[in-house]
Amino acid sequence: MFKHLLASICCFAVVCVALTLGQLSWARSTDDDKLADKEQKFVMDAAMGGMAEVKLGQLAADKATDPDVKAFGQRMVADHSKANDELMALAKSKGMTVPTELDKKHQDAMEKLSNVSGADFDKAYMRHMLRDHQKDVKEFREVAENGKDADLKAWAGKTLPTLEEHLKMAQDTAKKVGAGGGGGHGEHGDHGDHDKDHK
Repeated sequence: MFKHLLASICCFAVVCVALTLGQLSWARSTDDDKLADKEQKFVMDAAMGGMAEVKLGQLAADKATDPDVKAFGQRMVADHSKANDELMALAKSKGMTVPTELDKKHQDAMEKLSNVSGADFDKAYMRHMLRDHQKDVKEFREVAENGKDADLKAWAGKTLPTLEEHLKMAQDTAKKVGAGGGGGHGEHGDHGDHDKDHK
């Protein structure tokens, strides 16, 4: 009787230890999946900017008078919708919830551009895109080269060439409509609005 009781106690103890170790392992893996504060901020900024980029692209596709500006807006919608979906899935895997509505800063930028028409809209939109992508390229390159989280680093590296292409397109189109067009891929320009209409 005593031997059976002792065996039962031992089995129970083994089960408890196994469960405890399993919980610790799960907690450790969950913590490992979490992003550092700096990378969490990058994800949130990129998500907000990407969402704004799509909405502004839709606005440009509708309001632009220059065919190249209209085409640029359509390209932003297509490319950034795809990037946004990828980022949302990545953020979810890291236990993050990204924004689904524009914040006040981006809403204000959207409203400001909505109130401009014709050639003035084309210039204002392309100036905005030029500043935005100068900053975006710099930020994405930083994460692609120096990011700590392997998944986020890989996504930033995968997305960077598209952003660099967008920046070149923005430079050429902005120059065509008289909205400037200087600045290399690594510059962040004025971007005082930081209307991060991302990618």
